[in-house]
Amino acid sequence: MDLAIVIAVVAVALAFDYTNGFHDAANAIATSVSTQALTPRVALTLAAVMNFVGALLGQEVAHTVSEVLSLDTADTKHALVIILAALLGAIVWNLITWYFGLPSSSSHALIGALVGSGLTAGSTYASIHWDTILDKVIVPMVASPVVGFVLAFGLMLAIMWIFRRRNPHRVYRGFRLVQTVSAAALALGHGLQDAQKTMGVIFLALIASGHADADDGLPLWVIICAASAISLGTYSGGWRIMRTLGRKIIHLDPARGFSAEAVGAAVLYTTAFVWHAPISTTHTITSAIMGAGATKRFSAVRWGVAGNIVAGWVLTFPAAGLAAALVYWVLRPILGV
Repeated sequence: MDLAIVIAVVAVALAFDYTNGFHDAANAIATSVSTQALTPRVALTLAAVMNFVGALLGQEVAHTVSEVLSLDTADTKHALVIILAALLGAIVWNLITWYFGLPSSSSHALIGALVGSGLTAGSTYASIHWDTILDKVIVPMVASPVVGFVLAFGLMLAIMWIFRRRNPHRVYRGFRLVQTVSAAALALGHGLQDAQKTMGVIFLALIASGHADADDGLPLWVIICAASAISLGTYSGGWRIMRTLGRKIIHLDPARGFSAEAVGAAVLYTTAFVWHAPISTTHTITSAIMGAGATKRFSAVRWGVAGNIVAGWVLTFPAAGLAAALVYWVLRPILGV
């Protein structure tokens, strides 16, 4: 029975990874598609390939995610049900926000769901590491959008000054070409960040079931499966959210699209390799788009849409936690916990 639940947890984790891919596909390609630097299908193919490559580049974020909870390994079935409920809760919130075209964070949905499921199970069965959540989740959650906005605003100002005497059409044509590189870099960062979060949850399940120790490295099969799932999800696209990021916040030109993508990629790499923090790709690129767009004039950004997105960010953590708690109470009698 325990082995069957382990298999179910892995399958659901990969399903979450897939929804993460199509939910967050817009993160990597909305700007380059909206500026017509790339066609949608070419952009999706590029994003899928770079997502896969990015997922192979590190394990630090995965280990951080696996350290959010400590589970009672003496009751393996109960520990696995806690993880399974968290994954299903995160998937539910991902699908809700995808349906309404709201670019919420899959990362924070997953962390919030783990916390919600753990709290519902009680301290006897799950110990939540609040220090890890504060240092690696909450602080980066607040800081990364601010940094993304400021850096994208500054980079775009620099570009405007450097090319102030150049022909705008020629400059935009050049930035459309460069956007291929910046979009690829952002997609690589998305794979580096988001695929590792699923790896971390699978690793947590392997620890809980006794198939791995906390000090072990990630098994190769976990890395390949997670990388493949998020790539397939990305290729399937996320058109609703793409419209929100690419058009509804602000109509981007190629230079501003490049600024947003370049800054977004830099923030993702820094937090993954330096701080090992599972930040939100969605938060980062959305705030960078706002920052680059605000250089036109602050009124050019549709702040009402931006406000709805921020509300989604704030709601994600508790809403995913509540969804996971409800799923936990449904699963307990079904699985005999």
